[in-house]
Order: sequence, then structure tokens, then C-alpha cells
Amino acid sequence: MLYSYKRYLIYLFASLAFSIGVQILFQYLGFPPYTGLAVALGVFILLPIWIRRSQMKKMKGGYGGDTSAGGFFGFNSEGGSGVKYVCLTCNHKFKGGSCPRCGSKMKRADF
Repeated sequence: MLYSYKRYLIYLFASLAFSIGVQILFQYLGFPPYTGLAVALGVFILLPIWIRRSQMKKMKGGYGGDTSAGGFFGFNSEGGSGVKYVCLTCNHKFKGGSCPRCGSKMKRADF
């Protein structure tokens, strides 16, 4: 985990150095100042997005992979078991809004 932070900081400072270099080069070549600034901001914004996307692809599953786990607390919306509730009044397990046995709406989630 510490390795990824070091790598991220290296990329961040490299993009900062590249941005400053582009601004100096564009000023030397006679372009208007806003073109160098636009390129520098583009690099400074797009590079972390690219890094994050490449790291998510390396992880198992990525953003929308077809793994069985994922989603909220490991439950997938396609075929997961879902969230069941336990009634606090009669201790009955159910799915839905209110308890079908006693009608109480007091419940806790059971994972």
C-alpha cells in the first residue's frame, strides 16, 4: 500500500515537472500563455485519472468485472442473496418493509 502512494507521488511530481516544462517551452516558442496553461492543467488532471483507471484494471474485477463478489457489502445486484431483516419485536427474519408476522416496522439488517 505504501508502494502505491510512493508511485502516485512520483507520477504527480513528474506531471508537475512536465507541466512547468511545457509552459516554459510554449512561452519560448511564442504561443499565448493560456495554451501552455491549458496543456498543463490537462496533464495535471488527466494523469491521475489515467493512473487510477490503470490501477483499477490491475485489481481483481476492476470497475464492472464479472466476479460474484462486489457491490455493497459483497452482494451483487444480479444474483446475490440480498439483505434480510430481523424484526426487533418478534425476531422473525424477512425481506421487505414491515414484518409479515406482527406488522412492526422496527427492524435490523442481517447480513
